[in-house]
Amino acid sequence: HKLQGYPQDIGGCGLFRPVSCRVCLEAHHRARKMVRLKAHPTGAKVLLTLFGHRRGMSQYRRPRIPDANIFFTVALQARGADTLITQAEALRVAVRRTRAERPFHIDAAVILPDHLHMIWTLPPGDSDYPNRWRVIKARFSQAVQDEGHPRASHLLRRERGLWQRRYWEHHIRSPEELAALTRYCWINPVKHGLAKDPFEWRQSSIHRDGNSGMPLDLPDQM
Repeated sequence: HKLQGYPQDIGGCGLFRPVSCRVCLEAHHRARKMVRLKAHPTGAKVLLTLFGHRRGMSQYRRPRIPDANIFFTVALQARGADTLITQAEALRVAVRRTRAERPFHIDAAVILPDHLHMIWTLPPGDSDYPNRWRVIKARFSQAVQDEGHPRASHLLRRERGLWQRRYWEHHIRSPEELAALTRYCWINPVKHGLAKDPFEWRQSSIHRDGNSGMPLDLPDQM
């Protein structure tokens, strides 16, 4: 479909991929049906045959760069909840146990009621942060079993519905970016209206690494 001038992602929905000169639709429609969709900005139409592939979760690939500094945002499924604060000790235990088994350094961290930000540095030659987060999230979920609101899809996968399945990660490219994202972690409670001063928020690494009166202004692009 590239050669015919059609967009790579028809309609912006992310459902199409070329397979042996065919276009295969793997979601939202029943197998072996014919569907006519507008695919080209000029209004041209393409007739698609839908093949009987099993619908599954999309394959999300994260970069694996050893020795990297990585910034994470990890959120609860229920935004507006306060579980990460009311169960802060359970989160500390989950992180501590995971670090004992799979070491990593926490360069900066802030825990907010419904999400957290952390910056990690992995050991030399190690890039396996996805499994570390999987274990941390699982241990925390097991420790606070009364929390969470599982849907049918969570029950099917034996999940508790406490965490969002995905999280956001960013590989830091320079010392200046590391410093800026560290300051971003520290001022986040103020940004969300949870504190008037970063030092007022207890669940922050500013108490380990920061100094009272230090400049915490951020560049406009952050």
